[in-house]
Amino acid sequence: MKRECCSVCLRAKVGCICHLFTEINNEIHVVVLQHPTEVSQTKGTVTLLTNSLTNCDIIIGENFSGNEAFVDLLSRYENDIVLLYPSENAEVIASPETYISDLAVSNSNTLDADEVKEQHSVGCKTRLPKCLILIDGTWKKSYKMYMVNEALHTIPHLTLPDHIQGDYRIRKTQKDQALSSLEACTYALLLLENNAKKYQPLLNSFSQFNDFQLSFKPSN
Repeated sequence: MKRECCSVCLRAKVGCICHLFTEINNEIHVVVLQHPTEVSQTKGTVTLLTNSLTNCDIIIGENFSGNEAFVDLLSRYENDIVLLYPSENAEVIASPETYISDLAVSNSNTLDADEVKEQHSVGCKTRLPKCLILIDGTWKKSYKMYMVNEALHTIPHLTLPDHIQGDYRIRKTQKDQALSSLEACTYALLLLENNAKKYQPLLNSFSQFNDFQLSFKPSN
């Protein structure tokens, strides 16, 4: 007998995760390039991500060179688009503290803390990209997707600071401190927009998602 599935999250009704969706109005447009094998992966996090961020799209495939949506994306954003990917040339997204410290030094420490934070907020707005691309797949598949899509090599790359700890407890990986697609995207937005309070609910939902998935695991 075929299991009845939720029409929104596309999971079996018993495993529906719609109750974990949390609406967040992200300033930066997020576009997820998702490998086809991840679409029906119940341990995948993109469903929770894309149904929580109000400014988020997903393009499914492996080679996007002839994909109309992808080509239009690159044309629309031109120099305001970045890829979240740890390539050799990727720039580490600085934490707000780093921005504040750099700004204070540039102003010869003549500003008080509130003035520094205010200028940091204004400065970050001018540096924000308008679109953030994310590759969703296993490390091996993500690397292949990156390699076959030469257009991804020509846009700026960003990567997260090493100190960020992940909470992806339901999927094994050979990489230390590996983050899920949801975590990587959320932390990138959090740092770029300098708004931890705004994105914490999504990280909380992700933690609940882990607990929910683990509840289906048979006890020893």
